[in-house]
Amino acid sequence: MIPSSFEYQRAASVQEALSLMSEDAQVLAGGHSLIPAMKLRLNQPERLIDISRIPALQQISEKNGSIVIGAAATHGSIADSALVQKACPFLATGAGMIGDIQVRNKGTIGGSLAHADPAADWPGLLIAAAASIEVTGSKGSRTIEAENFFTGFYETALEDGEIITAVHVPQLRANQKAAYLKFSQPASRFAIVGVAVVISHDGGKISDARVAINGLSEAGFLDKGAGAALTGQPANADTAAAAAKVAGADCTPLGDHYASEEYRLHLARVYTKRAIIACI
Repeated sequence: MIPSSFEYQRAASVQEALSLMSEDAQVLAGGHSLIPAMKLRLNQPERLIDISRIPALQQISEKNGSIVIGAAATHGSIADSALVQKACPFLATGAGMIGDIQVRNKGTIGGSLAHADPAADWPGLLIAAAASIEVTGSKGSRTIEAENFFTGFYETALEDGEIITAVHVPQLRANQKAAYLKFSQPASRFAIVGVAVVISHDGGKISDARVAINGLSEAGFLDKGAGAALTGQPANADTAAAAAKVAGADCTPLGDHYASEEYRLHLARVYTKRAIIACI
């Protein structure tokens, strides 16, 4: 449980962090994923570049109808943000469900996204919210839609030398409701299955729906089948049940010592139904 030797450098700005990047370097934000892996020597970077104290990456602000969350904002600061609570309350609720108070006060949204644990909460939350992830590298900045960011088991669309700098989340409109529910592993509070739902109402019908699931397969994903089953239908319990029946139909469920493939799929459908009902 002792990491191999490494060089530590603290960056004062994003540009300084980028200038320090090299093949043998890794970015350190909250450290809740990287440091345990280093202790087990599953990860042995020669250099750590600490970006956790860059002021620009810690801010939470409003811009052009979206909430902009800096990559170094902690889960706790997002959960406690009055701006997030007002504009996207289900994000604040989801952030408050991550780990325990120590994890929330140190872990960062950018670090969680870059690590891309399939059981993490942020993938489902941000995919359902139609968020985009801003990344910066030597060639400049670009944005990646959250639903395209997670490409596989602990894999993302980040390219070598890029750093996540911000997350852009559209504010919920007056006709939208959102919810996030999960079945947690009791010790770590990672999601064995988590379901985030954003529903747009038009009178008594659902005009649009986004259902995102994390924990079920190798990466968080937008469940287009469940969303399609909701769109254009009455906002009632029967519609929720019909959509839940097709949730996860197009993915390959994970199985491990916490839950078998069959049980995970069952949980995904139960929690999809509950999250939809919470929105309608």
